[in-house]
Amino acid sequence: MAKRQVVFFVFLLGFTFSCAVKAPFTQYQSSKSTVADQAMVVTPHPLASKVGLDILKQGGNAVDAAVAIQFAIAVVYPRAGNLGGGGLMVLRTEKGETASLDYREKAPGKASRDMYLNEKGDVVQGLSTEGHLAAGVPGTVAGMIAAHQKYGSLPFVKIIQPAIDLAERGYAISKGEADRLNGARTVFMKYNKDANPYLKIAAAGESEPKWALGDILIQKDLAATLKRIKSQGHAGFYEGKTAELIAAEMQRGKGLISLEDLKNYQAKWREPVSANYKAYKIISMPPPSSGGIILLQLFKMMERYPLASYGFQSPQAVHLMAEAERRVYADRAQYMGDSDFYKVPKDSLLNDRYLLMRMKNFNPQQATASKDILAGNFGLAKESFETEHTSVVDAMGNAVAVTTTLNSNFGNKVVVHGAGFLLNNEMDDFSSKAGVPNQFGLIGNEANAIAPNKRMLSAMTPTIVEKDGKVFMVIGAPGGSTIITAVFQVMINAMEFNLPLDEAVKAGRFHQQWMPDEIWVEKGALTPETRAALEKLGHKLREINYMAVVKAIQRLPNGKWHGAADPRNPDDDALGY
Repeated sequence: MAKRQVVFFVFLLGFTFSCAVKAPFTQYQSSKSTVADQAMVVTPHPLASKVGLDILKQGGNAVDAAVAIQFAIAVVYPRAGNLGGGGLMVLRTEKGETASLDYREKAPGKASRDMYLNEKGDVVQGLSTEGHLAAGVPGTVAGMIAAHQKYGSLPFVKIIQPAIDLAERGYAISKGEADRLNGARTVFMKYNKDANPYLKIAAAGESEPKWALGDILIQKDLAATLKRIKSQGHAGFYEGKTAELIAAEMQRGKGLISLEDLKNYQAKWREPVSANYKAYKIISMPPPSSGGIILLQLFKMMERYPLASYGFQSPQAVHLMAEAERRVYADRAQYMGDSDFYKVPKDSLLNDRYLLMRMKNFNPQQATASKDILAGNFGLAKESFETEHTSVVDAMGNAVAVTTTLNSNFGNKVVVHGAGFLLNNEMDDFSSKAGVPNQFGLIGNEANAIAPNKRMLSAMTPTIVEKDGKVFMVIGAPGGSTIITAVFQVMINAMEFNLPLDEAVKAGRFHQQWMPDEIWVEKGALTPETRAALEKLGHKLREINYMAVVKAIQRLPNGKWHGAADPRNPDDDALGY
């Protein structure tokens, strides 16, 4: 074994202590496809998978494991799973009870409708994506505590301890994480004047310090924050020292989150949305997620077409699916937002007659121009890409799909001074101005306008599928606006085209979101013949590197679990026993 070189970095004034240990280190041994008899976790990082599986082996249930994984991800996957974000959870108990938990961020009490517009009424670029003003009130901690209090079985102190250990003792970063931290160095320095764990300090003779594969990241401030949550629960984050540190950070950067905003934040249990598709029952997240309703719309639209006979990624199948996606994303722009502030017409959006009407002008021989597609008329019917997802099933039959996000890579790039975690830039998920797209190109209107204490619309789509009265699939993904279509396509790949789950996840993807009027196609996805056929039908194709990163679990006919992690993220990991 090569001799290790150890370099310690001590940040002045008692700030986070980090060290970089040069050690022989190869990429984490993540597993992309695993079959197990009793239980399975699929997460964005092998260390988080190990935490979850350990909790299950100790007798914890799927909720215990999911909560432990979320806290671990806050340490080992800081670009997306941090404490300063929020998310959504869908779960199914062994008795068949289903529930969904909304711990999405909220707009601060001082937020206003036009807060990102200049005196001319134009959107100020970057104001809702970087810096203190981009942050919504974090919901992750409240969500994890609420889920554990209602459905957990092991003591909370045991659930959160692995994350504390990872933060306090440190972990070796992968090459991908090192590259991301180095790439964000300039923006970290712009918004963080004081030392923080993600900025590497130069060693002697080093002109530009860079993180490298195998460096050990120790996060003492984050460990202290986690310890306050361990001992005080909800109040350990939303009141007391941590809340004061967040409020002080806001004051430093002219942000809006106040002590009152934090104290008043609560996660909210909501009724899941569900619909049947052939032999399956699909259970997903209601608003403020748009994902659940859109996913169900897509499946209900598909049901009357012989999709399987068209063939996997044939021109007919891709054309049909893209045209359906075009229509439901138009509905999203007009009708979806926080249902506590806007009456989302979910019954109408899922009405069979309405969806039949939406596909009435579908032409198998011609693409529809998006400018000719408006949100549907209910008169004919009654009523970041940087996110992380975890799917869990336990030996008792409980299942959890949970998606947490900071929105962009490393959120708004602001580390809470003295608390050791990043804040989100979820305010960009509101409609800063009607008809103006956000960073993902998504357009919104009145339903998703900014208002104090309102939750912003999300594309997150944590989903559970039943078949024959049992859990059949647990699925979700990060990926901004492409989350919904990626989850949809993986499900279709497995359920209609009979692809093994790992192949269903690995398969190249395409995405249509109404505006812009084009189909995004992953590099290598779709054959040249299919691409040419789609262009002949009038579709404009745009090639992109990759879309969402799916984590899925499927029950096999023999009763075993197949976990599939997405090769699009080298650290994605499926682990079972």
